[in-house]
Amino acid sequence: MATIHEIVEACQQGTSPLTVARMRSGWAVMGEAQITPGYCLLLPDPVVPSLNDLKGDARADFLKDMTRLGDAILASTDAARINYEILGNVEPVLHAHVIPRYLDEDEPLVRQPVWLHNWEKAAKFSVEEHGELRAQIIHHLKNLP
Repeated sequence: MATIHEIVEACQQGTSPLTVARMRSGWAVMGEAQITPGYCLLLPDPVVPSLNDLKGDARADFLKDMTRLGDAILASTDAARINYEILGNVEPVLHAHVIPRYLDEDEPLVRQPVWLHNWEKAAKFSVEEHGELRAQIIHHLKNLP
C-alpha cells in the first residue's frame, strides 16, 4: 500500500486513480481496500503530523471537508451511517477515514469497528469495479451546498 505522502504527491501530479476531489484542506481519495463500498480518506495537503498541527481555519476546513465527504458518500450509497476516524497510529500523519457502514454487514461485524473486518479479502480499488461509485461521490461533492 502506498503511504499518505505518496498518495498526496500522486494526487498533486494528477496520476492517482484513487483521487475523488481536491478539497479546501486536501484530497478526498478512495480507500485502496474497499473494506466497505465507498470507503474514502481525506488527506491533508500539505501533509502534517496531526489535527493538532493545523491552526485556525485550516483545522476547521479539514473537519468540514471530512463531513462533506461523508455527506457525499451517504448520498451515493445505501449506507445506514458514516463512521469517522482520525487515528494515525500506523502511519503517524493526519488522515481521516470516512467509512460507510451498512445494515447488511456480516454479524457480528456490523456492531464492531471496521478494523475487525478481513482487510486482506476486501476488494482492491479499481476504476472498472468502483469507478461509477467514485463518479457518484464526485457528483454529490460538487452539488452539496
